[in-house]
Amino acid sequence: MIKEVCVENFTLVPNAIRAGADRIELCDNLAVGGTTVSLGVMETTITYCKKEAVPVMAIIRPRGGNFIYSEVEKAIMLRDIQTAKELGADGIVIGALTAGNTLDTDFLSKVVKVSETMELTFHMAFDELAKEQQLLAIDWLSEAGFSRILTHGGSLTEPIETFFESLKEVISYANERIIILPGGGITIHNATQVQKELAVREIHGTKVVGIVE
Repeated sequence: MIKEVCVENFTLVPNAIRAGADRIELCDNLAVGGTTVSLGVMETTITYCKKEAVPVMAIIRPRGGNFIYSEVEKAIMLRDIQTAKELGADGIVIGALTAGNTLDTDFLSKVVKVSETMELTFHMAFDELAKEQQLLAIDWLSEAGFSRILTHGGSLTEPIETFFESLKEVISYANERIIILPGGGITIHNATQVQKELAVREIHGTKVVGIVE
């Protein structure tokens, strides 16, 4: 089972790897759900993780709040993707929606083009979509070349166990066309249960390898 650890800034990265992280999701400002780190933090993290043979997925998000971005914000995100690619990130984590609460496929198509060979994860903006739109999103993202979708299955105010059935439906619909990556509220204490219940090969969280200090 691959344990992707969401880490804020660089300071916790070495400990996360020592604790058993198989992959790092690098972000800043977890209090607002994670935003893009500075160039210096990204470069330092990627350099360190390459020595440890641990992949880095850099979150690309210019601010907290919703996932409907202005043209200026989209330009910033595309530039940040270019930076992540130049620094050697293994992949990026990104999400974007329209005002009509559908995938922003026009922008995401540009993301795919700019990212080139990097892995692409669509983040928990997925959970903002209605069920029908989620299924359409799975179709589009898998065909566009995204590697995985990060999802809690519902509101983060509820335990992930609450959403096992809906997550199973999403996993079944994806049918291995794209990885469904469960996250949010997964810790070292329930990681095995989540993995067995959902029959997934990857999990995500800040505490999936225990307390990172």
